[in-house]
Amino acid sequence: MSKEEILAKYNQMSEQTLMQTLEIEYIDVDPIKGMLQASMPVNPRVHQPMGLLHGGANAALAESLGSAASVLFIDPEKSAVLGIELSCNHLRSKKEGYVIGTANILHKGRSTHLWEIKICDEEGRLLSHCKLTNMIMPLRKAN
Repeated sequence: MSKEEILAKYNQMSEQTLMQTLEIEYIDVDPIKGMLQASMPVNPRVHQPMGLLHGGANAALAESLGSAASVLFIDPEKSAVLGIELSCNHLRSKKEGYVIGTANILHKGRSTHLWEIKICDEEGRLLSHCKLTNMIMPLRKAN
């Protein structure tokens, strides 16, 4: 699949999900290097009461990126990706504009994947540094 086809597929899979609610859009992918990138607008829909980007919105972006990125390395007809641990360090705040999340693979095993996800503002300043561990589970056949 081409880069454009992968991004179109991922954005289509986001319809009617939390990713669509948060307006997350997958914007770049490199399946060889194990990288997936997405943007998310910062507006009142993702603010906490003080008018700043909610840490949970960053966490949702990070988990969405890392989980979708693991799908690059599996056969979705045979396996499923399940996030089992997410940690986020929120370093900076933001009130408006966009954030860009970039997931890079750190470990690609048969049963686990470890992702580093950096969420930056438009100027490339690091807002959140996240780590996601995914378990790769074989799908069970229906009896």
